Amino acid sequence: MEPHQSLDSLARELAALPPSLGPVRLVGVDGHAGSGKSTFAGRLAEALGGAPVLHLDDVATHEELFGWQERLRAQVLEPLAAGRPAHWAPYDWVERRFGAERVLEPAAVVLVEGVGAGRRALRPHLARLLWMETPRARSWGRGRERDGRELSGFWDGWERAELAHFADDPSRPFADILVRQSGTGYEWTSGAGATAGTPTSVTEGDELPRA
Repeated sequence: MEPHQSLDSLARELAALPPSLGPVRLVGVDGHAGSGKSTFAGRLAEALGGAPVLHLDDVATHEELFGWQERLRAQVLEPLAAGRPAHWAPYDWVERRFGAERVLEPAAVVLVEGVGAGRRALRPHLARLLWMETPRARSWGRGRERDGRELSGFWDGWERAELAHFADDPSRPFADILVRQSGTGYEWTSGAGATAGTPTSVTEGDELPRA
């Protein structure tokens, strides 16, 4: 174990990987809803010098909580694989429609974070898969507290959908790195899908994940 590494060391490790999708090293950050994926991905992106982050919440919809893989393939994966910018439209969860088009450049490292980032349709394109090792009950409790009582009905449906998704298409068994929240930030250990050379642990700062 090397418990005092910073996220900079993880960033260097990821940047040194061979490209996995055209010129891009696509890195997945998966875990239960509310497990801290967004916060961790944002901090890792900073350590990578401002790497783009694609949030799967922007790709999913009310009607397609997990049925977004074809849209992601056509709008994001295929253009990046060809070395072209991806053009996609984020979903507005309040207006229940897709918003203005955005552009995702084929950067050296691109992070894709969200529940299902390690699904079987995405894994062949990932340079690394990271799993947020926050227990499901704690993650869901955090998410419900964050979103408030007005979204309790949505969370009831989400929990059923997430259970069904991971029962059919689990991510954790294929994770290269398991990321844990610690008192000083984050620590990681090698997951079942780890390859030689994967760092064993990391801590960074003392801010706790929010999402």
